[in-house]
Amino acid sequence: MSTRLEIVILEDNHARRHAMRTALTDRFPQYTVRFFVTAGEAIAHLVDHWDEVLAVALDHDLDLIPVDPSRMIDPGSGRDVADFLAARSPRFPVIVHSTNVQAVIGMLAVLQEAGWQTERVIPDAGDEWITREWFPTLRNAIVDSVEQHVAEVGAQPELAEV
Repeated sequence: MSTRLEIVILEDNHARRHAMRTALTDRFPQYTVRFFVTAGEAIAHLVDHWDEVLAVALDHDLDLIPVDPSRMIDPGSGRDVADFLAARSPRFPVIVHSTNVQAVIGMLAVLQEAGWQTERVIPDAGDEWITREWFPTLRNAIVDSVEQHVAEVGAQPELAEV
């Protein structure tokens, strides 16, 4: 029995997650889409599911998570995941989507220095950028990743018509 390939996304904004999930499940229903709101959860998932990952999309700035009126959880950042990936051999493409220019430069630099295939998407107001720029960029990365996966494993996962 084969394991479903997956797309891992670090994104804490509910509206963005909804728009991303809608775009991906419409065109790539054969893949599992996994969202994480903390860097630690994303990293733990990557450790456990490394061989199933087709692509990763990372936001940098993540909002603090309220636990109660006097306590917040620091979710980390996309840089934490980028550093985790950079310490490993490149396996799948990474898309960085963040308006934090300085953070994006650092994330891309650490990943590219380690040999990772990266792309950058700059969000703008609203969610239109997701269908206009983010989805096509991720779609192309997924297609390339599937081709690489086929070459490594020898099995042809299904590609939805894009």
